[in-house]
Amino acid sequence: MIELRELTSDDWQVWRALRLAALEEAPYAFGSRLSDWADAEEDRWRARLELPGSRNVVAELDGRPVGMASGLRAEEDGVVELVSMWIAPDGRGRGIGDQLMAQVEQWARAADARVLKLSVVAGNEKAHNLYLRAGFIDTDESGDLMPDGIHRELVMRKPLTD
Repeated sequence: MIELRELTSDDWQVWRALRLAALEEAPYAFGSRLSDWADAEEDRWRARLELPGSRNVVAELDGRPVGMASGLRAEEDGVVELVSMWIAPDGRGRGIGDQLMAQVEQWARAADARVLKLSVVAGNEKAHNLYLRAGFIDTDESGDLMPDGIHRELVMRKPLTD
């Protein structure tokens, strides 16, 4: 059974375990590196979960955390960013990504966001295709520079208004 729940800063150890697993398993998919977070203290993990205007969700499969995603208010008015999304290999192919995105989208709509935005690494076709199926579209917007200092993320947007 798959269950989703919102995390608080008291869940920092769950977030830490998932985030470190994500950065280790799929280093190509994130702008952060494992070395950026591996030695982080508790207060840094708690602070990440306490970002103002954020929602952090974990997916549990049979009581075991297997996925995560966050929604963060963007600097751009009316925009929420979907960030830090990852599903453990043993949780993939079960619709967990769809459920996590739906949770963040529902929260964004309740916060009166007009757009849900995300960045995906060029070449991460499985994630890119997941986002396309969920209604995101590619933009010409230049994404953040990746840790290699050469490549940039692809920016996608999903309108939340009819």
